[in-house]
Amino acid sequence: MDLTEVNYVIDTFFTLFAMTLIIFMVPGFAMLEAGLVRTKNVSTVLMVNTMIYAVASLGFLLIGYSIAFGDFGSDSMSAWAAFLFQMAFVGKVVNIMSGGVSERARVLPLALFTVIMGSVLYPIIVNWTWGANMLEGTMLELSMYDLAGSTVIHSTGGWALLAAILIIGSRKGRYPKEGGVRVIPASNVPLVTLGAFLLWIGWFGFNGGSVGSIASKESADAVALTIMNTNTAGLAGAIVVGLLMYVQYRKLDITMILNGALGGLVAITAGPDLYTIYQPIIIGAIGGALVVFAVPLFDKLRIDDPVGALSVHLVNGIWGTLAVGIFASNGDNITLLGQLKGVIVVGVFAFVVSFVILFIINKLFALRAANDEEMQGLDVEECGLEAYPEFKRAF
Repeated sequence: MDLTEVNYVIDTFFTLFAMTLIIFMVPGFAMLEAGLVRTKNVSTVLMVNTMIYAVASLGFLLIGYSIAFGDFGSDSMSAWAAFLFQMAFVGKVVNIMSGGVSERARVLPLALFTVIMGSVLYPIIVNWTWGANMLEGTMLELSMYDLAGSTVIHSTGGWALLAAILIIGSRKGRYPKEGGVRVIPASNVPLVTLGAFLLWIGWFGFNGGSVGSIASKESADAVALTIMNTNTAGLAGAIVVGLLMYVQYRKLDITMILNGALGGLVAITAGPDLYTIYQPIIIGAIGGALVVFAVPLFDKLRIDDPVGALSVHLVNGIWGTLAVGIFASNGDNITLLGQLKGVIVVGVFAFVVSFVILFIINKLFALRAANDEEMQGLDVEECGLEAYPEFKRAF
C-alpha cells in the first residue's frame, strides 16, 4: 500500500468518525427540545426529531446531493464517506426550525417541509457556497467563507424558523392580551443539559470534519486548532451568559447558560480554522451576549420560540459569518463585504422561499394544531403516546 492509499484510508476513517459525531447531534436536539417543552408535548418532539433525520437524509440521498455537488465522487477519500458527512448536516437545518415551532405544529406538514428542505432548498444553498456553484459568473456569486455553516446551516434554519413562526403564530397564552409574557418553564432541565452537551460534542465533528483531511501534519494541526477554537467559543459563550444573568437577576439560569454556549458554538462555526487561540474567546463571548439580548427582544416582538433557536442559530449564524470578515479578512478572498453579501443572499432566499412553501403547505394541510389539541398536548393526538403518562399535565 503506497502513501496515497494510506492517506485515502486515513481521511475516509476521519470523515466517517466526524460524521458519527455529527449524528450525535440528533439526540442532542431531541433531548434539548424535549426538556424545554411541556411534558404533554415531549413524545411529539422526539418523534419529529427522529422523522427529520430519516426523511431529510433520504431526500438528500435521492435528490439533494446531486443538486448540491453533482455526481458522487472524491479523489481523497471514499465517495460514500464524503456523502455521509454531507448527509449528516442536512437534518440540522430542519432541527433548528422544528424546535422553534414546538408545542403547536402538526407533524405531517413538518414532514412535508422537511422533504422539500432536504431535497431542494438546502441543497441549492449548498450549491452556491460549498458545491457546484450555479451562481458563478453572476452578480450574485458568493465569495463568503463559511467553513462549517454559520450561514449555510444555522442561519438557513433560523430564517426558515422565522418564516414558520410568522405563519403559525405563538403558543396559546404565551402573550396575554393585557400585555407581558407568560413564562412557560422547561419541563426537564437534566434533559436540556444532556442535549446541549451532546450538541457540543457533536460540534467537534461538525467543524473539525469540515477541514476535510487529517492525513498530513499540516491538516492534522488544522483539525486540532479548529476543534480547540470551537470548544473555546462555547466556553466563552457559557461564561459570559452566566455573568450577565447574575448581574441582571442575581440568578444563574442553566438553560440560558447552555444556550449561551450553543450561541458561541454557532458563531465560531464559520471560521474556526482561521483564528488564533484568542479570537474565539471574543467571538464566543459576543455570541453568548447576543443570546441574552435577543431572547427578550423576540418576546417583545411576540415571536414565540420555545427553545431560543432564533437567538442561538439565526442571530449567531449572522454574527459568526460577519466575524470572519472582521477577524480573518485578508483583503483578497475574505472580506467583510463578501461575508455580508453571503449573509444577505442566503438570508433573502431562505426566508422568502421557506415562507412561500410553508404558506402553501399551511393552506393545503393546517400547519398548526387545533386549539383543543394544543391545550390537551400534541402527544395524544399526534402520537397516541405520552412520554410521562403518570404525570399530571400542566396546561
